Amino acid sequence: MTYNRREGRISLELEIIRVGKDINAVFSGGDAPHIGSAVLAVPRASLADDKTTSSTSSVINVPSHKDELICRECAERISSALQCVCVCTGGFHCDGLSEEEIGRVLELARELTEEAVRDGLR
Repeated sequence: MTYNRREGRISLELEIIRVGKDINAVFSGGDAPHIGSAVLAVPRASLADDKTTSSTSSVINVPSHKDELICRECAERISSALQCVCVCTGGFHCDGLSEEEIGRVLELARELTEEAVRDGLR
């Protein structure tokens, strides 16, 4: 399944690939899509409330890339919501974004992730 958002010069895509019961999520977008980060999230009992599921993640970043936030939030959200292992890789690059535009990229990434979770991916 593929989810897309385009707003002004910001374009972002989230592709979801099922791997058995687990999920491989791929974020890409901007002027130069790439792989800047890889995050592996594994579901676990929440530390705050053992009746809910959270997740633990491991991160690998390409030096000087800042794609971790998008990939980490996505992997952890999908992992905890769907109780599966999730790997999220990706990279977004667009030259000269303002602070407001960067904030919007993060919001769009969250929207795409939530849309995927709502679809259930099961």
